[in-house]
Amino acid sequence: MGVFIFPAIVTVVVCVGAYVWGGFSALFLVVLLAVLETTLSFDNAVVNAKVLARMDAKWQRLFLVWGIPLAVFGTRFALPIFIVAAAAGLSPIVVTELAIFDPVHYGEYIEGAHVAIAAFGAAFLFMVSLKYFFNVRKTVHWISMIERYLSRWGGIEAIEVALTLAVLLVCAFLLPIKAATILTAGIIGVVLFVIIEGIAQSFEMAGASAAGVGMALFIYLNILDAAFSLDGVVAAFAITTSLPVIIAGLGIGAVFVRAFTVYLVRANTLKNLIYLEHGAHWAILGLAGAMLATIFVKVPEAITGLIGLLFVTLAYVSSRREMQRTTPRQ
Repeated sequence: MGVFIFPAIVTVVVCVGAYVWGGFSALFLVVLLAVLETTLSFDNAVVNAKVLARMDAKWQRLFLVWGIPLAVFGTRFALPIFIVAAAAGLSPIVVTELAIFDPVHYGEYIEGAHVAIAAFGAAFLFMVSLKYFFNVRKTVHWISMIERYLSRWGGIEAIEVALTLAVLLVCAFLLPIKAATILTAGIIGVVLFVIIEGIAQSFEMAGASAAGVGMALFIYLNILDAAFSLDGVVAAFAITTSLPVIIAGLGIGAVFVRAFTVYLVRANTLKNLIYLEHGAHWAILGLAGAMLATIFVKVPEAITGLIGLLFVTLAYVSSRREMQRTTPRQ
């Protein structure tokens, strides 16, 4: 449990700073955002753990420590700025000034860029989940009736790409006024996944150095974290427009999620709880669908979070039952 010492220290320091800066109200909002970010990201941690297990100890430490600035300031501050800049046709410098000095106006731009954010995040997450299920080498199935069928279809080359693009086309057809935004942002998400996943796999297959493989997987994990967190950034602005509070609260959550990821790897949790990874990928599929749905209707953050929590919890229960069934009685 020593992996949680650093997140605990960060939490205490940030909470004290929030109270000194903005009193009890700021402290309350920071804690609220941290709890939401942490509890709604268990599926993220499980999927990250599978990737992290392919990295050596050095890169695991880098993911936990040096990856934090990327998670807090890169994913939850810089990335939304670039998306808003692209969607609004403004320079990143202008958007950064808005974020710092006029957060209310910046929040309006975030809301205006919601379609691009949702399309990018959903497309990337669709690729993550479908790549897992459309795998002919996948032999362990949780929801067997569906997963066994999907696994057989994995023999079709790039079927996950075709399905994701088909979903984007349907969304663009249903909302023609935003068709260009949906397709552009969604295709960027698909291409980004293919490039990063392809680089990581080619490094491993070619017997590249641990540093090369670790770097590729490190980049992939941070992009995956970005796709997971984008909807959380948008939701955070619905709670408060104070950028320091948002960064502090989401930052605490990001630190705990990464620590939990490392804990899952070191405890061999995914090997012992064999269906947990399945539940996480079903949760990702549900999250991707919910993100796309927000383009057309308002989807409460609670529903989005419950989708992930439900699948992960059910997978955990199923895994425990399987352990009891297969463990010899003394």
